[in-house]
Amino acid sequence: MSELDRLVSTLKQRLKAQGITYRELGTRLGLSEASVKRMFASRRFSLDRLLEISHLLGFSLAELAQEAALSGTRLHTLGEGQERELVSDEKLLLVAVCVLNHWTMDEILHTYRLSEAECIQRLARLDRLRLLDLLPGNRVRLNVARDFDWLPGGPIRNFFRRQGLVDFLGSDFAGTDEVMAFSHGMLTESALAKLQAEIRTLRRRFAELHEESLAAPLTKRHGTGMLLALREWELGAFTRLRRTA
Repeated sequence: MSELDRLVSTLKQRLKAQGITYRELGTRLGLSEASVKRMFASRRFSLDRLLEISHLLGFSLAELAQEAALSGTRLHTLGEGQERELVSDEKLLLVAVCVLNHWTMDEILHTYRLSEAECIQRLARLDRLRLLDLLPGNRVRLNVARDFDWLPGGPIRNFFRRQGLVDFLGSDFAGTDEVMAFSHGMLTESALAKLQAEIRTLRRRFAELHEESLAAPLTKRHGTGMLLALREWELGAFTRLRRTA
């Protein structure tokens, strides 16, 4: 991907994150929606136009260029020590989860019992962990790839198993916005491989829908958990009835 491609991609991501459509951008620039679409499709931007769009988004062109340059080196996972630091401080983990879901600092302070100083301190620690870049005005720029995930068997997943899993499964899943399904069958190794590929596709789709939802205000977005689990398994009561070799 060329530098210009990365910059245009970054502009699109920033527009989506702020809920600004091509039509609205065109209105602000004094252009038609069709003209804006052609400009992004052809990637023909004058320097003045790039500056104008950057300022409309609340960034300097240098900041957006830096974000574009970093897009190919974003984190796909943290190290075990970094994850351990996150789970060692409940407020740090809270702020990390919020910013990973694109909350602003004002939204965090309005929702949770954190002081401004406590929030800024945690944002600075997340900056040192390279999860984000803390920008002027206490704005943040995430430094994670779309497929960012926690370490298998690492501190975050262990924390979830200890404290979150029982709470998550404590619902009867009878609500209109809830679903729980369980299936059991006898599958070959080939069938298992195909099913694992389907699960990876579903997780990617979840991430895409998460990004699409960023255009809506926080009050219209709802924290949603999706648990996918697959392993060779037999009910313990059945295992105890097996004949010994």
